[in-house]
Amino acid sequence: MNNPLLEPFDQAPFEHIENEHFKPAFLQAIEQARKEIDQIVDNPEPPTFKNTLEALDFSGKQLDRVSSIFFNLNSAETNEEIQKIAQEISPLLSEFNNDITLNEKLFQKVKSVYEQMDKLNLTPEQQTLLEKRYKSFSRNGANLDEAGKKRLREIDAELSKLKLKFGENVLAETNKFEMHLTEEADLAGLPEGAKEAAAQLAKSKDKEGWLITLDYPSYIPFMKYADNRELRKKLSLAFGSKGFHGDDLDNQENVLQIVSLRHERANLLGYPTHADFVLEERMAETPKKVLDFLNELLDKAKPAAIREFNQLASFAKDTDGIEQLEKWDSAYYSEKLKQQLFNLDDEKLKPYFKLENVIDGVFKVAEKLFGLTFKEVSDVEKYHEEVKTYEVYDREEQFIALFYADFHPRPGKRGGAWMTSYKSQYTINGDNSRPHISNVCNFTKPTETKPSLLTFNEVTTLFHEFGHGLHGMLANTTYPSLSGTSVYWDFVELPSQIMENWCYEKEALELFAFHYETGELIPMELVAKIKESSTFQEGMATLRQLSFGFLDMAWHAADPSAIQNVKTFETKAFEGTNLFPDTPGTCMSTAFGHIFQGGYSSGYYSYKWAEVLDADAFAYFKEKGIFNTEVADKFKEHVLSKGGTENPMKLYKRFRGAEPQIEPLLERAGLIKKVG
Repeated sequence: MNNPLLEPFDQAPFEHIENEHFKPAFLQAIEQARKEIDQIVDNPEPPTFKNTLEALDFSGKQLDRVSSIFFNLNSAETNEEIQKIAQEISPLLSEFNNDITLNEKLFQKVKSVYEQMDKLNLTPEQQTLLEKRYKSFSRNGANLDEAGKKRLREIDAELSKLKLKFGENVLAETNKFEMHLTEEADLAGLPEGAKEAAAQLAKSKDKEGWLITLDYPSYIPFMKYADNRELRKKLSLAFGSKGFHGDDLDNQENVLQIVSLRHERANLLGYPTHADFVLEERMAETPKKVLDFLNELLDKAKPAAIREFNQLASFAKDTDGIEQLEKWDSAYYSEKLKQQLFNLDDEKLKPYFKLENVIDGVFKVAEKLFGLTFKEVSDVEKYHEEVKTYEVYDREEQFIALFYADFHPRPGKRGGAWMTSYKSQYTINGDNSRPHISNVCNFTKPTETKPSLLTFNEVTTLFHEFGHGLHGMLANTTYPSLSGTSVYWDFVELPSQIMENWCYEKEALELFAFHYETGELIPMELVAKIKESSTFQEGMATLRQLSFGFLDMAWHAADPSAIQNVKTFETKAFEGTNLFPDTPGTCMSTAFGHIFQGGYSSGYYSYKWAEVLDADAFAYFKEKGIFNTEVADKFKEHVLSKGGTENPMKLYKRFRGAEPQIEPLLERAGLIKKVG
């Protein structure tokens, strides 16, 4: 069988790949990677940085490429066959990774180089690679006895399967639920665009009327605009109970097993908890620092959140006689209150944010800041016809990156938005091999009468993911494992979150916010209102983010063995941040993919941590001018291009000249008054 994944390729050969190619490709690539490891281990020369660390970092390139293609498709264009292959492959990859980190001879070679580090005259990047690699061995069991190593392998294989199963269940629950409406009265309050999208979805499934689903572009407009409170409740309960129905898609047992195995793994490696293990490799360093940070923000945000909640509750009572504000009322009355206070309706803004214009806008912002140009190309293979592909060039017209963009929901695509890569940047034998980066989102689809028009929230999401994309595209390091977004997890959100700031600035909006029918520039009074309303209910929004951080730490910063009931445990974790009454039958943890499927376990706090960094960094841009190329060059030089080559606080201080301060974030959020 001709297998395109086993032929040499630079760009992913999507259009030639069949599902049956994956498993043979994985098996052969794993075998090839094992041989490369054996060559390092069997090398009779004394271990050096070059023949051990460098050789190790450049080993397994084919396996990395096959893995990135496969697991990205499992997120963006999956099906039952791919999910089945993932369940078969994940334990094999886990075993292979364990074979490396538990390889005694290999560890001894790395250790030998590590012990000579002070005499080796290494560059900062080489030093980081050596420290990181040594730690990755010790943090993955290299110092354990044989029984310990065996148990670690068992835990890792089991965890890889459980995390996949967790995600599959959430996706299946999302796809399973449909609210089929046949009475137009049930759509009262919904904007025309949302009604048309619901009708189009129903039609695509050969149904009369309208279909509402749990995909964000369908779910959010309904929760925000639909007048029918009972239907909002029904949708909210479906969304909040994913993985919590006691059936074969239930995730409660998966959650308990995941946290139990993570805790056992941490103990095995000499750490009190999973959070202690994770945070050793983060800017925050310890669970205590994270909890102190979350509590400091809670102290600042809670009084504002309570005021905002009471204001919203009074408004709902005065408007519709609502005696008890529930979760399914929040978005609806918040939107109405926002319209009353600011006369600002998302629907008034959407015509100015045609998807193609926003894409053009984010490209123009990148051009003004970093000198990048994006050229759409049609000769790059895609995994779906909706994917757009671009070649990226710098000021000198040098090729910088290949960029894939995939913007709309599909049944085979998980919810949310993310950045990923199909090929990392690295430098080998003087050749700077450029990266292949992808942004995947779930934005409102075009309809028969309208193009894809984004809510303002979707605009900021696009800029956010593009910020991650820039971190990958502008990478300029030697070693693939330190390239792009391979940084401490609480630093990785800085490049993404800082980009959101441009969405609120007149100078940036003038580049792309044109009415899709008239070509008229967004009126500046609307821009002023966007800025003015940006702190609307910021106390409540902050409390919500903090609640997720506290829940994450509750699961991972203590011994979970006594936890009997997922819902009871979660309710207790939310105690200090609750504004709304609890909703029986719902549970956040059973669909909390960030911490149980993705990489955010003990790391959810990092969104807020990075907000401190991004507010402080953007204050520097504001001071010098939001398109100041001197500041942009410093940001590119010390943050975007450096990846994980040095300690992030060192990189940040080189860019900013000082450590970040929390005040710019509190000021931006309206939680403290601006000084001066």
